Amino acid sequence: MKKILITAYDLNIGGIEKSLINLLNEVHNKYDITLVLEHKTGDLLDLIPDNIIVKEYKVFKYKNILIQKIFNFIKFLKWSIKNKNKYDYSVCYATYSLPGKKLALKASKNNIIWIHSNYKLIYKEDEKVREFYKLMELEKFKKCIFVSKDAYEDSIKIYPEISFKSIVCNNYINLDEIKEKSKEKININKPKETLFINVGRHDEESKRLTRLIEACNKLKNDNLKFKLLMVGDGPDNTSYKELVKKYNLEKEIIFIGSKKNPYPYYELADCVVLSSDYEGYPVVFLESLALNKPIISTKVSDYKEIEQYGFFVDKNSEELYLAMKKFILGDYNFKNNYNIIKLNNKIDEIIEKIFN
Repeated sequence: MKKILITAYDLNIGGIEKSLINLLNEVHNKYDITLVLEHKTGDLLDLIPDNIIVKEYKVFKYKNILIQKIFNFIKFLKWSIKNKNKYDYSVCYATYSLPGKKLALKASKNNIIWIHSNYKLIYKEDEKVREFYKLMELEKFKKCIFVSKDAYEDSIKIYPEISFKSIVCNNYINLDEIKEKSKEKININKPKETLFINVGRHDEESKRLTRLIEACNKLKNDNLKFKLLMVGDGPDNTSYKELVKKYNLEKEIIFIGSKKNPYPYYELADCVVLSSDYEGYPVVFLESLALNKPIISTKVSDYKEIEQYGFFVDKNSEELYLAMKKFILGDYNFKNNYNIIKLNNKIDEIIEKIFN
């Protein structure tokens, strides 16, 4: 059985972390896997299969930067001596984990980096994207895996050096698990009004939830009846609550925090709404389709892949408002025949090629 090292930051609730859990649950019986986290924390830790070894590689922090660098250099040197080329394959699964990158490059000659975001949308300028990819040392990895087609295409235009070794591989979706978990009982009843749901990290830089709140304010000004469940948490959670209070939307918008199992809330809702500036390949899209829920979203990465299954709008509150209004008024047709099983089978084939 091939030995694989996978590095990541932590397992708090988030899109990348959920996709990692799905990957581990799909492949854990095929490979001997060791997972190394910068922080061995997070609500998703207990979802890791029992046969996977989980270790922690915590970076030393100290107020004196020189001492910090010396301690971390010694720590990495010891780890390298023990683990250099010890594994058949190594994976840096989180591009925001610089220590994870260093460990993956050292642990195997067959090293792989997983890229979840479209950095063209994040950094805007091509040169800044190139600087980030140089920081991540993409040229040293044997394979670069992009979870979205858009991210792949934008990246190889900016950084053509990696085009020959880059692959698109979407995230797994555990259809049976989602359907089973959606049956869990929750303490919220289905309201009479149209119920929207947003699931994700409360981070304005990427999720732009102010757009969604502003769209809801316009719906209320039209005297339309609706509710919005906000499932998630993050650095901008307080400012979102303050904006809701400012618009007197406390009865319409309900914050319920992060949920390890968000699927009963999906099941309760009439429609899933995203307002993001950028996403990787949004797991929320596929989770919505798995539970037969319509989607209203801004045009984020790879939306064209499922355009016929949702209502995709430009990135502003007015467009979101108009789409949500149409849904409330019943002017929205939704036909879901998306084949998630076919998608997972395709991913299986790609994963087999990646680790062979």
